[in-house]
Amino acid sequence: MNQNRVHSHEVTKAAHESLIERGVSIQDIADIVYEMQSPYNGKLTMDECVDSVEKVLLKREMQHAILVAIELDRLAEQKKLSEPLQSIVESDEGLFGVDETIALGASLGYGSIAVTTFGHLDKNKIGIIQKLDTKRGGGVHTFLDDMVAAIAANASSRLAHKLRDIEENLPENERRIIEDE
Repeated sequence: MNQNRVHSHEVTKAAHESLIERGVSIQDIADIVYEMQSPYNGKLTMDECVDSVEKVLLKREMQHAILVAIELDRLAEQKKLSEPLQSIVESDEGLFGVDETIALGASLGYGSIAVTTFGHLDKNKIGIIQKLDTKRGGGVHTFLDDMVAAIAANASSRLAHKLRDIEENLPENERRIIEDE
């Protein structure tokens, strides 16, 4: 066993704490999920949205992407990035797509619903995503706003697939929840 390996519990805790420190709660993300999925599921509850967000946040790939995104935003706030990257990230330069690329990569495992929902959220900046938009002031969130969109998109996709399984009357043990595949 590699002695330098970071235990998954530490990574999970760090990702959750980093989101909270940056002003993003699970409830904030669940609110977006509810807005995205309630038109398709009249019986959707907020508890289901919270649960779906929590499940998405358990994936290592998502945790790693969150930690990288938040660290890059922090470094930009502290003016610790080299130029021209510092200016590009700090201003959330319109043609800089690395932030979206990282977030989109984190959505690919959740299928086309996640990808299209991510695009919608990136364009329309709903809920906490709008508050995080770097161009509105109040800190650098160039990467975090896209990561929140990815988390919400992934949680939305999970719920859409779960709804289909319920509609098909699949028993609980046969439902194809994405992270269990």
